[in-house]
Amino acid sequence: MSGLIGKKVGMTSVFDNAGNSVPVTVIEIEPCTITQIKTEETDGYNAVQLSAFDKKEKSVSKAVKGHFDKAGSDVKAKVVEFRDYLPEGLDIGDELTIEDVFTVGEQVDVVGISKGRGFTGVIKRHNFSGVGDATHGQHNRLRAPGSIGGASDPSRVWKGMRMAGQHGNQRTKVKNLSVAKILPESNLMLVTGAIPGSKGGYVEIHNKASVTN
Repeated sequence: MSGLIGKKVGMTSVFDNAGNSVPVTVIEIEPCTITQIKTEETDGYNAVQLSAFDKKEKSVSKAVKGHFDKAGSDVKAKVVEFRDYLPEGLDIGDELTIEDVFTVGEQVDVVGISKGRGFTGVIKRHNFSGVGDATHGQHNRLRAPGSIGGASDPSRVWKGMRMAGQHGNQRTKVKNLSVAKILPESNLMLVTGAIPGSKGGYVEIHNKASVTN
């Protein structure tokens, strides 16, 4: 299961072969450095740790800096582990580029942190419909959650009840996006549709062999 680390740039549109305008998301993907390789014998599973996007050395601890020094790499801002992936012919310190992993037309899954929307009610958070009208004295209950449990039985609120609370700001995966275009000279890749997160947010791009959640 291969993949790379990217940064969301924004959205635009391109024209396909039929002349149709297709919305795409632009992802900046710098060459990712291999900073650690885990194997079944030493770690109990196979994985490759990739890192990308430079970060100031003063912003990390000595232990983290030592980890990058061991790989012969500059300090990086984002580190991601890709399970069950052992690239052939590559070792710690080597770099993977867009063209090494992805091709135009293949499908990918993109993982990112969704936009945080703060504390929201049940209508925005869970798509509740509300009361629907203001008759029969419902002047202040239009967006209320309604009943959340019984009285004497079960005498409590069930776990998992859909209620108001934190909305967004969680790990989110969008599946089955297609690679529309690769611009290796600019370290950019265009994928169809939208991906999680705000502009400048880090994302993981997995090919269709990926199975992580």
